[in-house]
Amino acid sequence: MSTRPNILLIMADQMAAPALPPYGHKVVKAPNIVALADEGIVFETAYCNFPLCAPSRFSMLAGRLPSAIEAFDNASEFPASTPTLPHYLQGVGYHTILSGKMHFIGPDQLHGFAERLTTDIYPADFEWTPDWKTGEYGFYSPGMNWQTVAESGPCFRSLQIDYDDEVERKSIQKLYDLAREARDEPFFMCVSFTHPHPPYCALEEYWGRYEGESIDLPGVPGIPLDRMDMMSRWIQFTHGLHEHALPPAAVRNARRAYYGMIGYVDDKVGRLLESLSRCDFAKNTIVVFTVDHGDMLGERGMWYKRAFFEWSARVPLIVHYPQRFAPHRVRKVVSLVDLLPTLLDLATDGKQPHYIDPLAGSSMVKLLEGSDPGWPDAAISEYMAEGVTGPCRMIRHGAFKYIYTDGHPDLLFDLTSDPSELENIAARKPEIVELLRKKLFAGWDPAEVKHRVLASQRRRLFMKDLPSERKPSWDYQATVDDSKRFVRGGSAREIKGRRRWPPISPARGG
Repeated sequence: MSTRPNILLIMADQMAAPALPPYGHKVVKAPNIVALADEGIVFETAYCNFPLCAPSRFSMLAGRLPSAIEAFDNASEFPASTPTLPHYLQGVGYHTILSGKMHFIGPDQLHGFAERLTTDIYPADFEWTPDWKTGEYGFYSPGMNWQTVAESGPCFRSLQIDYDDEVERKSIQKLYDLAREARDEPFFMCVSFTHPHPPYCALEEYWGRYEGESIDLPGVPGIPLDRMDMMSRWIQFTHGLHEHALPPAAVRNARRAYYGMIGYVDDKVGRLLESLSRCDFAKNTIVVFTVDHGDMLGERGMWYKRAFFEWSARVPLIVHYPQRFAPHRVRKVVSLVDLLPTLLDLATDGKQPHYIDPLAGSSMVKLLEGSDPGWPDAAISEYMAEGVTGPCRMIRHGAFKYIYTDGHPDLLFDLTSDPSELENIAARKPEIVELLRKKLFAGWDPAEVKHRVLASQRRRLFMKDLPSERKPSWDYQATVDDSKRFVRGGSAREIKGRRRWPPISPARGG
């Protein structure tokens, strides 16, 4: 087996950092994630670069900000010519594997992964293309609205459970296959679950874990629409929450189900780590746990994603590699675009090749080691999808968060004194606004981005409206070659012996 470290990237979908015990939550039960955090490095202030699934994932894999690669929304094509983390790792001799959700749009359904074990849960076409020409309050989400919250509760089965159970099963099987093959090359495997993405429906056993527990209500109660900032108003309308105040019982039910869904993912994390150990990979594998974005979960009366507030934009990021890094917590601001240079740095022992494209992120290896005085301490997140009428951008720099909403007043929050983001201090701190605005606009022109978004939408909407039999279809079809899995000629005993793990030693009877 290779002496270079394997990499296991475990992702969840829409799991808010503030909802996890390593980030201070007192009710949620996630013992496996807690154990990973206790033995690893916890990044306390990590952000996604776009609080929406596909653009966040594309940006993370490319190490570039979404607007730079035209990752505008959940129906934006991810160009095959964009180098990704899997491409770079393949270039230095890694075997790259994807299991689960990545929501690639377009004909390239691999993007540097040599193997893909499952299909995706969502479509790969232009069906979900937004249309800014409809103007303000022109988009209403049929899939994420107040009814989704109101219908929360326990279930015996769901589409997402079907999917994530298959992702877990195929991922664990692949680990054993890799162990039995005794490859000389290290592997990079991304295992990506779709929980706890809404609808908020938990299996009975996970719902039952909170029987009799006091489910906490949001820390910040609902804010009237006329007192919200403009971006929040747009998002509330998009989610159909602008005229529906949910009763406390419905809020508690949704949060209870969400906590149960976290437990469901947590158990899968535990079984993956157990399998990693049984396959004798644990001592030489870097394990990273993160998500694509969070969920407002009722904070400020808001649900789901698409916002730059902490519950939506801040993500868990845990790196576990105790063979090299002692457990500690990092307070510096980082984001998902920092993962590509970090993992490639670790994979090549600091001898990473020249990057084809200029990256937006930086290697976090010194932070993993314990200190990096020169770290920029900043993260940028963008939003250009449904609901808004122009590009929106956020920068977190040190204690401050500055939010730019196209055509509307600035927002500035001091997260040290105001962690709930309730007091807009932009008018009182013009010098901070000027500094952060300069950083936010460096190499980024909202008018130019808006032009590109509208042009992209026009092209994709045209394709979307073609007759159904003429529309492009790029959904990935996962297949299995059974001729290599079971007995197909030869000695059954010999073939079964080769597929056993651990292998039978001569001392045990050969």
